[in-house]
Amino acid sequence: MTDVVPTSEPESRPDFIKVDNFSFYYGRKQALFDIDMDIPEHEVTALIGPSGCGKSTLLRNMNRMNDLIDGVRHEGDIRLNGTSLYDPDVEVISLRKRVGMVFQKYNPFAKSIYENVVFSLRVAGRSNKAELDETVERSLTAAALWDEVKDRLHDSAFGLSGGQQQRLCIARAIANQPEILLMDEPCAALDPLATLKIEELILTLAKSFTIVIVTHNMEQATRCSHRTAFLYMGKLVEFDETRKLFDAPEKPETEAYISGRFS
Repeated sequence: MTDVVPTSEPESRPDFIKVDNFSFYYGRKQALFDIDMDIPEHEVTALIGPSGCGKSTLLRNMNRMNDLIDGVRHEGDIRLNGTSLYDPDVEVISLRKRVGMVFQKYNPFAKSIYENVVFSLRVAGRSNKAELDETVERSLTAAALWDEVKDRLHDSAFGLSGGQQQRLCIARAIANQPEILLMDEPCAALDPLATLKIEELILTLAKSFTIVIVTHNMEQATRCSHRTAFLYMGKLVEFDETRKLFDAPEKPETEAYISGRFS
């Protein structure tokens, strides 16, 4: 199996996700401080930093999942393709259709492989068999899983290996054809071989989706991201092309972190 590395420097692409002077609070506790980031479309952007630095908090604000927590508030803005997430006309349910999410621990539903993929379509009242069948094949193919499961689509998802279950969750997340895919440590619960398959898949998916991934694994960031943001204590320390950030970081804090002098 070949190494997973972006094959070229990131192209100049329009900014698709714009984080503008964004701060976030859990009650009185401030978790993010004045974050400014412009994330281009159809690239993989990695968020790295020590535990508790705000990576997942920032990620979950990109589809307003943190709204589910009592007492949260924000300052500043996050815009997707020019539209504020907090615009009164933005419906959160519609937003989450545009922004898919894959979690740290694979979490297939207690349903068949087929029904996992079409779950969001069923919820939306879509039941045309031809459409559902097409969605299943398209999504599982995009998640590099179709050839492995096409003969057992109506078997339980729990019969799949861990890596296959995570790829099934990716297929479920992209079934509605979102514009953005958020991934919160998607390989944390996987073995090295399954991790490599997911990393290869991430780079392939970036041709169709804008991807933001949280990872504690700096080698993973170098293998499968085009740009990397280093966060520390809720602040964005440095954000640059991945190769530049790891080979020649501008900030001493970044250099100290990636060299292992603090974690």
